[in-house]
Amino acid sequence: MTSVDDQGRTEPPVDGDEAAILLGFLDFHRDTLAWKCAGLDAAGLRATHPPSTLTLGGLLKHLAYVEDYWFSCVLFDREPAKPWNTVDWRETPDWDWDSAAEDSPEQLRELWQGAVARSRELYAEALTNGDLSQASKHTRRDGSSPSLRWILVHLVEEYCRHNGHADLIRESIDGSTGE
Repeated sequence: MTSVDDQGRTEPPVDGDEAAILLGFLDFHRDTLAWKCAGLDAAGLRATHPPSTLTLGGLLKHLAYVEDYWFSCVLFDREPAKPWNTVDWRETPDWDWDSAAEDSPEQLRELWQGAVARSRELYAEALTNGDLSQASKHTRRDGSSPSLRWILVHLVEEYCRHNGHADLIRESIDGSTGE
């Protein structure tokens, strides 16, 4: 039975196999980011909480990049998709954060939602080839390859950290609070 909280977030299962619980927590934290960004116009998505320069729009774009990078580039060792493949990351290492101010709310939400949808497809594809212990196809400089389990845990960690930022930014915009 799926339970949804007052903010429309699907609660992670309290029992189940490791994959279901990890994916449940990842989806819960994806839903949390969507909730924190909901209803905001361009000005809201560009607002900062000084002295930080982070914005909710930047969080959406950064997490779209994180989704695409880990599930496509690392897990399957595929080339980056648009718009990531057009960026000179050495020249502009914070491009995802900084360029978000140039995007409309619709573009940012579509970019992030598209990345999440692709991640779900790639996750399902990976499970047809093995379980959570399968190594990613991409090899790091040190010769290691993170497992699918590691990638899922890392994505949960990434969303948790940034959802904390999102809480503070959203509260500074309109006083909205909540976990």
